[in-house]
Amino acid sequence: MDRPAPSAPHPITLDDVRGAHKMLSGVARMTAMETSRHLSSLVGAPVHLKCENLQRTGSFKIRGAYVRIAGLSPEERAAGVVAASAGNHAQGVALAASLLGVRSTVFMPVGAPLPKVAATRDYGAEVRLHGAVVDETLRAAIAYAEQTGAVFIHPFDHPDIIAGQGTVGLEILEQCPEVRTILVGIGGGGLAAGIAVAVKALRPDVRVVGVQAAGAAAYPPSLAAGRPVALGSVATMADGIMVGRPGDVPFALIKDLLDDVVTVSEDQLSSALLLCLERAKLVVEPAGASSVAALLAAPDAYEGPVVALLSGGNVDPLLMQRILRHGMSAAGRYLSLRLRLTDRPGALATLLGVLSVVDANVLDVSHVRTDPRLGLTEAEVELHLETKGPEHCAAVGAALEDAGYVVIA
Repeated sequence: MDRPAPSAPHPITLDDVRGAHKMLSGVARMTAMETSRHLSSLVGAPVHLKCENLQRTGSFKIRGAYVRIAGLSPEERAAGVVAASAGNHAQGVALAASLLGVRSTVFMPVGAPLPKVAATRDYGAEVRLHGAVVDETLRAAIAYAEQTGAVFIHPFDHPDIIAGQGTVGLEILEQCPEVRTILVGIGGGGLAAGIAVAVKALRPDVRVVGVQAAGAAAYPPSLAAGRPVALGSVATMADGIMVGRPGDVPFALIKDLLDDVVTVSEDQLSSALLLCLERAKLVVEPAGASSVAALLAAPDAYEGPVVALLSGGNVDPLLMQRILRHGMSAAGRYLSLRLRLTDRPGALATLLGVLSVVDANVLDVSHVRTDPRLGLTEAEVELHLETKGPEHCAAVGAALEDAGYVVIA
């Protein structure tokens, strides 16, 4: 991505990020950086994982929230703060406000996962459930701020928020001074903008690449237009980066400083989450795994050493279950198929015997014998199998074909 010359001085500087870093001493952890041998082998260069999923509240959000609230005047603090979020920002604001002795109110969607609602309350916030989607929740929070005088804490569109998130960039350079490429997920853009400010001021040679979910990729059209452009709709499992319009403040920084923005598919996101869990032993939410998804999508595109930022680990267990199944399917580790066989005693056992020979683990079987679509002597079987990868899936299909079975779907 060719960057135009900056049209105006940036609202955030390296000094702002350094000031935020000093302010966060004793508040935010310097999270670990783990080397991934599997990803390093795939890329052909060292790959390190910056584990903000292990940060307090489970994501980087505590950094920006604390800096923003700490910068309020005594009068503003007395009025309290309000935020709207489905998860990570909610918890970051709740904890930051609690640490600073400020009253906080957090609006969350009615359908927000119960563990995230409970965690936000445990960090000290008053939680109000409102709206079916975050946009409705956001409007309610802004209205509350106007009615009560509470200060609205935006998740990404404020200089203090961006300066706080930029402290991750300082840590990356300290922990991996030889880094050549940094991959970071982008929603509204606060994290990527802050990292770019810090990294480009100290190491302009380092390539900083943003990653968006293809179903919520507002930055590519916005960068092409030269201004923030709102998407008509967004849809992705990566709710942490599911933002339909870039923030004005981060957009100006990303337009000038970021080297590229790439997109990843839902299959790549779920495969990345599965890889983090299996190979790195790290619980990461879909948005947090977006940087790893970019490596899986184009391992030859990035000069190493590479640092992939795992931005958060707050994932609902029920969603994790669905994503893992999706990831196993995308990786060829989970196979669903439907076939018909002759309805006679022992037919199902014979079918399972064929699968046993090729070492396919049967997770679930649905056996239908009465259906208008079936002939008088037919039965339909739907199977869910655990396999060892694409080659094993092909071997299962070949074994069924050799045994005379016709797979319908």
